[in-house]
Amino acid sequence: MIKYTSQNQIKLELFEHPFERALDKSNRWVKLSELIPWDNLAALYSKKLQSDSGRESVDIRTVLAALIIKHKLRLSDRGTIEMIQENVYLQYFCGLDGFTTKAVFDPSLFVDIRKRMGNDEFAKFNEYIIEVSEGLKPHQARIKQNSRKSKNEENNGDSQPPATTDEAKADTSEAPGDLPKNKGSLKVDATVADQEIRYPNDVALLNDCRLNLERMIKRLYSPSIDGKRPRLYQRKAHKAYLSFAKKRRKTKKEIRRAMKAQLQYVRRDLKVINKMLLADNRVVKLDEQDENMLANIQLIYEQQKWMYDNKTHSVANRIVSLFQPQVRPIVRGKDKNKVEFGAKINVSLVDGFVRIDQLSWDAFNEGTYLIEQVENYRSIYGCYPAEVLADAIYMNTKNRKYLKERNIKTLTKPLGRPPKKQKETAQQKYRKKKKAAKRNQVEGKFGQGKRGYGLNNIKARLPETSESWINAIMFVMNLTTLLQMAEKYGKFFIHFFIHSFFQIQTQIFYNKLRFELR
Repeated sequence: MIKYTSQNQIKLELFEHPFERALDKSNRWVKLSELIPWDNLAALYSKKLQSDSGRESVDIRTVLAALIIKHKLRLSDRGTIEMIQENVYLQYFCGLDGFTTKAVFDPSLFVDIRKRMGNDEFAKFNEYIIEVSEGLKPHQARIKQNSRKSKNEENNGDSQPPATTDEAKADTSEAPGDLPKNKGSLKVDATVADQEIRYPNDVALLNDCRLNLERMIKRLYSPSIDGKRPRLYQRKAHKAYLSFAKKRRKTKKEIRRAMKAQLQYVRRDLKVINKMLLADNRVVKLDEQDENMLANIQLIYEQQKWMYDNKTHSVANRIVSLFQPQVRPIVRGKDKNKVEFGAKINVSLVDGFVRIDQLSWDAFNEGTYLIEQVENYRSIYGCYPAEVLADAIYMNTKNRKYLKERNIKTLTKPLGRPPKKQKETAQQKYRKKKKAAKRNQVEGKFGQGKRGYGLNNIKARLPETSESWINAIMFVMNLTTLLQMAEKYGKFFIHFFIHSFFQIQTQIFYNKLRFELR
């Protein structure tokens, strides 16, 4: 059977729409809008705005909601505004009073939003989300269940004898200074949020520098000041680069020859433009963006010239992109990509919620920040974690001593010579595998961010907007976890109250029966 609707039978005026009916309360955007602490987020965002001057701003609820929609649905700036125009649930999520076909704001506003939002703002946002998640956890239900279990053990008489004082001290994980008992599990790891740049090629990078220098020279040139137009050999340089770029396989000799040629062209252009900038009576001048680019080109030329003369491929603070000079090559040693290009982030994961503790465009040793991450956990949750799950790079001597003093467990191998190999039982292998699987949750979060939310393809150009992009992805991932937690604990509470209701009814029935028998 084939079903098909002809294009002549569909008319917009006769199309039925649900706008006059009630919206579905089980929709994910409706649920998420009820969980997000909008007032706290708006109060924090409003600090970046001027309240006593300027025109009236776009509704802060709409701005924050649009930012969440953009990264949750992985849309472009323009596509986000169009999606909000078409979807009534998204407009409800943005806080609008009713459905409208007008754009909520211009897509270019997203750039200003990313400039306003930084690491500190998103870190505070995540703290608000964690507070909401802590309120969703059924603490009272757990307390009642634990008390019921203890009463049953007392009635059965099968409870274990009380532990001695030494055993009690061993069981408690009290940190120095009479701090609360250690609770929870802290998982830490680091990754690179890849920036969307062309794969770095030294010859291509020098060619970009040459093209932009030629553009600046054409803009600055004035016949009355400079006289005869300087000769730049543009066609010859372009032809030389094309002949090199079209070759699929390039030998080392061909690469060095092409680099030498591009270095000479860039050096000549820099000499010409520096001479032109010395003229005092020049009317046309470079704007701030071109001045910054010229400084970067000068630095790129010096780095490439030094590497060419010393026959090496590494230099300190190497620039790999002319338009994004903040990006550095970060050696990771992965099978797929041994070198990654983007910001390195050091994150901590607790109960499915992820926080960015350190973000840097330069490579760093994440093990030096473990103590800071543990202290951040204590400031948020009021106690130290019961265990820390991390790679071996985190477990240096200083960190091991710090964790041991606070009775924080780790699952890494001890330092020193390993003991003699003993045959492991099936149960020991299973426990070892289960312990190792706990830390995989951090790797899973990285995979979720890179595959589902574009953490491996940051499309912002400026360093501050790129950092905001990365933090926004982590924030949206936490919102997804919060929604899943609300659905999970909502079902748990329903089950718990139903179970408690029937238990109370049964207890009332038996009390009546006992009274009647007496």
